[in-house]
Amino acid sequence: MPFRRLRRRLRGTAAWLLVAVVAGGIAYTVTKNSTGPHGGSGPIGSSDPAGAARRADPGRTPGGWQDWNRWLRGAADFVNPVVDGLWGPERMAGATEGERSFDGSEMPRGVSDPEPDAVDARPVARPYGETAPTAGRLFFDTPKGPAACSGTVVRDAAHPGRSNLVWTAGHCVHSGKDGGWLRNIVFVPGFDKSAAGGRGSAAPLGIWWADWAQTSQQWIDHGTSNAGAGAAFDFAVLHVRQAAGATRSLEETVGAAADVGFDAELSGSRGPIDIVGYPAGRPFDGSALFHCADRPGSFSVAADQPDMYRMGCTMTEGSSGGGWLVRRGDGALVLVSNTSLGSRPAAWLAGPHLGADARRVLTDVSRRFAGS
Repeated sequence: MPFRRLRRRLRGTAAWLLVAVVAGGIAYTVTKNSTGPHGGSGPIGSSDPAGAARRADPGRTPGGWQDWNRWLRGAADFVNPVVDGLWGPERMAGATEGERSFDGSEMPRGVSDPEPDAVDARPVARPYGETAPTAGRLFFDTPKGPAACSGTVVRDAAHPGRSNLVWTAGHCVHSGKDGGWLRNIVFVPGFDKSAAGGRGSAAPLGIWWADWAQTSQQWIDHGTSNAGAGAAFDFAVLHVRQAAGATRSLEETVGAAADVGFDAELSGSRGPIDIVGYPAGRPFDGSALFHCADRPGSFSVAADQPDMYRMGCTMTEGSSGGGWLVRRGDGALVLVSNTSLGSRPAAWLAGPHLGADARRVLTDVSRRFAGS
């Protein structure tokens, strides 16, 4: 049953891309590198002092953040050299509010279902490895410093039971039409800051570096930091790996992976969707996993873009990229969208409809590593 479309214009809706900036400095040393303008020309494991200097001060050297509008924009340009020891506990700690907001009245709009009632975000029960094994937190560097999003381990048709794929939002890996690929992207499955305060680690299952990322061409060409054009195509897939010599896949390590459901119809009599993520804007701090359950409606940010889904949920910045999940009749977990936008004050979240373009992104990344 397709979504009901009510002819109701959005009025003064304030929303943001749900990225959270992480507290901490940006000084570090490169001990491993890979090819590309990041610095270095050798394979992973090679040394490159010049590359280290560039990366230690990316704002003042050629190819640094001052060249953001020209730096590594294209779909084939992604490069993410491993930086040993970069994402330690101090650098991961302390997420603050993001700054990417927009006034919906400034944009061309279509029609949406009525705004949903707010649904309070609730903490996911620990241990996360049992209650939400596919969830994790993304960390990466932006021109304004370290930042955080959320992600979901998804199945890989080329590697049944051994997937190394993570689903997230496009703006968590690429800044859209006004920027390029983000840097130092890692996925931390089961992230739990509270564990670091005791005997455990905030990264109980390791830190997984992205060795490839792909988002939609629509996001690269039209995505904006003010959550406008391109939002309906705000999705991405990462391929990740641990340190050299690791033999277990991400899926084997966490014990699960979600299927991806394309062209899902989420209205009508279907059960609620569960949104999972790491909100970091107030009153949250990014230290723990939360979720919301609701039934989605249709949401439009622009008349010339596909409708998105929208659900009541009070999660804030940092929850971007988090999975919208359902259970099939056979018990399998299925990802049907990812968090992209949220209202201010926090009352609802919106995510893209995953159609042919999203399927193509997943298929391309899977095929790229099919022989590995």
